[in-house]
Amino acid sequence: MKTDQSSSLDTGKASKQSPPWVDKQVLIAPGKTLDVRFYGRRRAVGVSPLVVHFHGGAFVGGSLEGGSCVAHMLADAGAVVMSLDYPLAPVHPFPEAVETGYAALLWAWKARHKLAGHEAAVFVAGEEAGGNIAAAVSLMARDRQELALAGQILLSPMLDPCLATASLRDAEAGPVGCVWADGWHQYLARLQDASHPYAAPGSALRLTGLPPTLLLTAEDDPLRDETLAYAERLRAAGLTVHDAVLPMTTGWPSSYQKPVSSDAAWAPAVRQQLTDFFRQHRSA
Repeated sequence: MKTDQSSSLDTGKASKQSPPWVDKQVLIAPGKTLDVRFYGRRRAVGVSPLVVHFHGGAFVGGSLEGGSCVAHMLADAGAVVMSLDYPLAPVHPFPEAVETGYAALLWAWKARHKLAGHEAAVFVAGEEAGGNIAAAVSLMARDRQELALAGQILLSPMLDPCLATASLRDAEAGPVGCVWADGWHQYLARLQDASHPYAAPGSALRLTGLPPTLLLTAEDDPLRDETLAYAERLRAAGLTVHDAVLPMTTGWPSSYQKPVSSDAAWAPAVRQQLTDFFRQHRSA
């Protein structure tokens, strides 16, 4: 793979000859490269939103390919998307994925004019465990004050390691034999990590200063209650929040981790939510 430090992006159009994405390596720190996949393309005239995207996989799995459904939908909504192959637990427990994600976000921020246009608005986005990392990176960006996010997009994020919500109980996804419980156990190498706001953003005590947030879930989503609880906590902190509960679906949230699900019944509603969010928050 080619290693880029600040190269321009031109993915070209989807065709039978070439995929509608570009795989590259970027240098996010001295001696440290990261595999990324770019979707979308910089506009010939004007500026596109730039999104740093984190795939799902309960902290221990997932891939660029598995995250392609959401990445494609972000690109369909008009964004240039940089999807990250971030380090996975248990080999790389908290906070490695968050620190890597922030370093990649900082790289994208510095290269935004070449990737998406002059002073492009920069967002983070993620589904499931990727939603956790996106939320944590947003908190980190607020705290470190090296860049200004225009928004965060969280789809059924894993935010609460307690796993005690009614929606999880209804899904019979309790603390034993549960993919999310197993993921949390592998991700949090130390018990005290569960109280760290970058590990469990749902319980963060200080939420002021975060960017506008879009939170999406579904009626039958096991992660519905923690998604909506985070929306209410952000509102209580005086922040701009857009949230939506999709009608009862088949396979959400696991279906959005499959590339073929970009044509799922829920996909048009999600694309519209993304398009509207970008339209309303195009500047940081």
